[in-house]
Formats: sequence, structure tokens, C-alpha cells
Amino acid sequence: MTTTRPTSAPVSAPPAAPRRVDLRAPLQGLGFFVLGLALLALVYAGAAALRPDLPSLGVIATTLVGLLRDPWYNRGPNDQGILNLLMSSLTRVFSGFALGALVAIPLGVVMGSIPGIRRVLDPVVQLLRPVSPLAWFPIGLTLFKSAEPATVFIIFITALWPTVINTAFGVSGVPQDFKNVARVFRFTPGQYVFRVLMPYALPHIVTGLRISFGIAWMVIVAAEMLSGKSGIGFYVWDAWNALNLANVVCAILIIGVTGFLFDRLFNLLEKKVSYV
Repeated sequence: MTTTRPTSAPVSAPPAAPRRVDLRAPLQGLGFFVLGLALLALVYAGAAALRPDLPSLGVIATTLVGLLRDPWYNRGPNDQGILNLLMSSLTRVFSGFALGALVAIPLGVVMGSIPGIRRVLDPVVQLLRPVSPLAWFPIGLTLFKSAEPATVFIIFITALWPTVINTAFGVSGVPQDFKNVARVFRFTPGQYVFRVLMPYALPHIVTGLRISFGIAWMVIVAAEMLSGKSGIGFYVWDAWNALNLANVVCAILIIGVTGFLFDRLFNLLEKKVSYV
């Protein structure tokens, strides 16, 4: 007589514990950020106390609230809201920055891939890179006969060099093992570029773009002062001519916050494409 063993009920896995979101690092970063702003405000308050010509923090806050109360008005080219002026500057920066990236990335890929071309072009890049962007403004005026495209031309020149150098560095650093694998699988030149070379060099390219945009955003203020076109840089110069230092300081704050936000966006993009 055979006996059957009772079957045991299947053991279910214990429920997974809910994942806890660690907020310590973001909160710590926010705390240091607020501490830095407080230190900056304290230093400025001390400078304003020593030099009465500087507007106080209260005057700056009141002026900033007034500027942001109606930031989009447009009563003509010389009377626009602060965010209208900011958008004019950003349009010029993005135009020159995009054109610079379209030229700099392919040029950097070629320089990093072909040592002979790099030896020919690298001295040219190193020769032109230290030249102040504003020195190119007369060349832009000569080429385009107008201040608006000349300003975009300055941004284009500014955006070239960091992206070219970082792209060439990233491309030239592709490991030999990667090249051997591409050779074994008989990649075409196009497949090699888009499946091996560009993915490896992408973090370096994004870093170059981040540096280029930061420099371009600094240069646009001086370029608009020089060209006399509407924009946040022209607003700073116009406010200074009117001896309105509160508006100057408010514009500096808006320029700084805008640059900071775009830098954070590029930082997030760098983390997304990083393979480390």
C-alpha cells in the first residue's frame, strides 16, 4: 500500500519593503545654496553700508518686484519688460550657440579621428581661442553690415572653441578595444561613428557645450552694450546711463539666475550621458 505525502502550500515571498527616498543630499545641497546666498547678501549689505551710492537690499527688492510685476510689456524697441529683453538675449545666444555647435562637433570629430588633420588645425584653434570675442565684432559688422547678425556672429565664435577641443579630446580617447570590436563586426564608417565613437565621446561633447553656453551667456551682455540692440545687456547699459543702479543690480541678478538654471540643465544632461 502506497501512501501519498501531503503537498505543502507554496511559500510566497515576503512583500518587498517600500523604497525610501533619501532626501539628505538634496536638502544638504539646498542648505549650502541658501547659506551661500545669505553670505552674498551679507557682503553686499556691508559694501552698501560703506558706499551709500550703492542701493540697499530693500531698494533692490522693491525694484525687482516692480520689474517682475509686468515683465512682458512692449511699448516699442526702447521700452520693454525685463523678460522681453531677456528673451531677446536668449534668442541671440541660442542662435549663435546652435550654429557654433553645428560646426564645432563635426570639426572636433574629424580632428579627434584623424591625427594629421588635428596636427594641422590644432595650432589654428589655439591661436584663435584666446582672442576676446568682442574683438570679432568689427569683423562681424564688416561681413554682415548690421549689428544684429554681428552679435550672433560673436556668439558663434565664442561657442566654437570649448566644444571643438572637448569633442576632439573625447574622440581621440576611444579605447583600442572598441576599435577592434568595430573592425571584427565590420562596421561601416557611419556605423563606427554613431555606434562607437559618438556614444563614447558624448560626455565630453556635452561638457564642451556646457562651457560654450556659459561663455556665450557672459559675452552677450557686453555684445549688446556694444551693439546698442535691445536685450538684457543693453538694459544694463541704459540703466547705468540713467544712474539707476538698482535696475543694474536687478539685471545682474536676473542674468545670474538665468545662467545658473541653464548650467543646472547641462549638469543634468551630463549625468544622463555619463558612462562612469
